[in-house]
Amino acid sequence: MPSQAKALLELNQLACGYGEHTVVADLNLHLRPGDIGCLLGPSGCGKTTTLRAIAGFEPVSAGTIVLDGQVLSSASTRLPPEQRRIGMVFQDYALFPHLTVADNIAFGIHKHPERKRLVSELLDLVKLSQLGKRYPHELSGGQQQRVALARAMAPDPKLLLLDEPFSNLDGELRRRLSGEVREILKSRGISAMLVTHDQSEAFAVCDHVAVLKDGQLQQWDSPYNLYHEPATPFVASFIGQGYFIRGQMVTPDTVQTELGLIRGNRAYRLPVGSAVDVLLRPDDVVAAPDGDLRAQVLGRTFLGANILYQLQLPTGSVLEAIFPSHADHTVGESLGIRVAAEHLVIFAAQGSVNLHAQLPLEQVLDAGVANS
Repeated sequence: MPSQAKALLELNQLACGYGEHTVVADLNLHLRPGDIGCLLGPSGCGKTTTLRAIAGFEPVSAGTIVLDGQVLSSASTRLPPEQRRIGMVFQDYALFPHLTVADNIAFGIHKHPERKRLVSELLDLVKLSQLGKRYPHELSGGQQQRVALARAMAPDPKLLLLDEPFSNLDGELRRRLSGEVREILKSRGISAMLVTHDQSEAFAVCDHVAVLKDGQLQQWDSPYNLYHEPATPFVASFIGQGYFIRGQMVTPDTVQTELGLIRGNRAYRLPVGSAVDVLLRPDDVVAAPDGDLRAQVLGRTFLGANILYQLQLPTGSVLEAIFPSHADHTVGESLGIRVAAEHLVIFAAQGSVNLHAQLPLEQVLDAGVANS
């Protein structure tokens, strides 16, 4: 987990919502100076409500929001938005149509003695130095996004909030601009909090990501750790593509599954003989033309350099595999596969999945001895 030392933004046991309805409860996270954080999760998880509470647009029913040591919100206190030194980039950019690009950027600093110099620097920073005299309707969506970012940065905020800032852009522009926004924020050392439901966007822009579900924080961590060390089954299934298959612990580092015996690269704190759920991502399953384990192709998605296959095992379980695009298989075809995953993600069994791999405890222990 990221260190909580010298935090710029602190959410401490935060609860907020609308009227009598609590949307977010007991939320704790800390953002360090210069870091870019993200609130990520499905629709209705509370990410936008949290962002609006940080901005001061929504009240807090419990806990505190602290910025640079100052309490902005609590159950009894709410500093007005204009006094928080927080910048905001909205989903629809909210540019003033009657103002030029330069005047939009200057809107929040019209009394600043060096307004022209600051506007010129920001235009250069967002690569719009030749477009200062144009109006918003004369710009592309990506250019409007840059203007909105520059306008939010102009008053030198302590924290920048971005609410689904790339949702109105097409795929390639969205990917490119998200990288540019990260570079711009990092070049100025600006701390920011992004809201999105797009995990690829969150991973491209942010240093730390909070995964929310039903108003509860599931994990606050780096993108790498969220992918490789998910704290809960929800995080494991929400981050990246993957399927769970049922298995049984044979030794502290080995699991018996319907795909055979799989050994991890560490010991897991789960009892030998217990039922577990093993997460397999598409890159964990590889082709084995001469292998005994077969799977039938249920579907395929061409991705250019790769093809994502949906495969069904003889037991009826479904998983996915991603192969190079020259490995061209048709729906209905039978493939030989094997698992090539040393870094296993394993949880105690959840729900009522059929225990295809379940063995009597005596056989589990015997298999563990034979493979130790």
